[in-house]
Amino acid sequence: MQDHPGDLVDLHGDCANCFGLCCVALPFTASADFALDKDAGTPCRNLQDDHRCGIHARLRQSGFSGCTVYDCFGAGQKVSQVTFAGKDWRAASREHARRMVDVFPVVRQLHELLWYLTEALTLPAARPVHAELRELLDETDALTRRTAEELASLDVAAHRQKVNVLLLRTSELARAGVRGRKKERRGADLMGARLRGADLRGANLRGAYLIAADLTGADLRGADLIGADLRDTDLTDADLTGAFFLTQPQLNAARGSAGTRLPASVGRPAHWTAEH
Repeated sequence: MQDHPGDLVDLHGDCANCFGLCCVALPFTASADFALDKDAGTPCRNLQDDHRCGIHARLRQSGFSGCTVYDCFGAGQKVSQVTFAGKDWRAASREHARRMVDVFPVVRQLHELLWYLTEALTLPAARPVHAELRELLDETDALTRRTAEELASLDVAAHRQKVNVLLLRTSELARAGVRGRKKERRGADLMGARLRGADLRGANLRGAYLIAADLTGADLRGADLIGADLRDTDLTDADLTGAFFLTQPQLNAARGSAGTRLPASVGRPAHWTAEH
C-alpha cells in the first residue's frame, strides 16, 4: 500500500507539462461563460503552438470566464506525460490525437475522485473508514495508470458510485461532530435563495443548486459541499471553516470577499479582491 498523499501525482493542473488538453478535448457553447462555440476535439482558437493560452491573463475580460473556473485536478499532465509518454498530439497521427481526446475526460474524473479521497483521509472524524479510503485511493490511482485502450473502455460511472458510497459514510462521520441540528439539503434547488446569515453548520449540501444564492455572512462550518453548484453564489463574509469536499473550481465560480473564511484545502480566488 502506498503512502498518501505525498507520492500521488499533484492533483492540480500543471499546464507546463500538458499539451493543452482541456483546450482541445472539451466542448463549450457561446454563453455568459464562453465567447464562442467549440466542439470536443477542436482546439480553441486561443490555444498557441506552445500549448499555452494566448489570452490567459485576460480570460474574464475576453468572455471566457468559464475557463477560469476549470481545473483538471492534474489529469492533463497525467494523460500527456504518463498515458501517452510525452507524445504531443500536434506531432502525432489523427488517431493518436483522437485517443488523447477520448481518454482525457476519463482521467479527469478519476483525478477528481482522487482529490475527494485524499481530502477524506485528512478528516480525523473519518478515521473509522481510513483503511477503506486508502484502499480505494490506491485502486483509483492504479486506474489512472492504465493504458489508453483500457481507460477508454473503463466504466467510470460504476467506479464513481463505489467511491461515492464511502464518501457518503465519510460525510456522515465528519458532520456528526458538528453541534446543533444539521440541515439536509442534498440536491436542493436553492437557486437565488436568500440565505444571508443562515446557520448551515454541518449541513448536507451535496449537489445542491446554489446558483446566485445570497450566503452573505452564512455559517457553513463543517458543511459537505461536494458537487454543490456555486456559480455566482455570494459568499461575502461567509464562514466555510472546516467545510469539506469543496474544490477550487467551485470556489472560483462563486463571489466572495476578504472576510470570507475558507478551509485550508482551497485558496482565495484572485478575482474576489477585484470584485469586492
